Amino acid sequence: MALVVRQVILDYAQGIVDVLNPIIEEGLYTVLDTPFSAKQEKEFIAHFPKQGVFTVALNEDQTNVLAFQNIEPFASYTKAFSHVGVIGTFVDESCRGQGISKQLFQSTFDVAKKKGYEKLFAYVRSDNERALAVYRKQGFEVIGTAKKHAKIADQYIDEILIEKFL
Repeated sequence: MALVVRQVILDYAQGIVDVLNPIIEEGLYTVLDTPFSAKQEKEFIAHFPKQGVFTVALNEDQTNVLAFQNIEPFASYTKAFSHVGVIGTFVDESCRGQGISKQLFQSTFDVAKKKGYEKLFAYVRSDNERALAVYRKQGFEVIGTAKKHAKIADQYIDEILIEKFL
């Protein structure tokens, strides 16, 4: 699939929530449980950490957001973790399985290295086998399980902890 991968700008806020909110509402692939407005997403983008990486995959004519990925610093209370980022990946349901995430990861990894990241870390719902497979394809390794780490609608969800050294 032909697409354009670039860093986020405020103009992409609506497209991002158009990808993210159906995933949240479905309740199967993320622990996020409350949809976001375009205004909230613009605020998030505007205040995104300087060291962060926020990559967006757009269709060829750059009119629709197909997927996005972001990396935020693991912790800001000490410099000891400044080389570690927490990554999240979201792909529009209609675009899954088309190689978009592969291109997204390549760009995100390149920018992350330039910003000084050496290791990426993620939490993946234990019941989200597809996401876990995608991350593993990109070289992430499972390092553990956080039992009952999330609680959504009174149901506990384990999260798989994964990491990748860049």
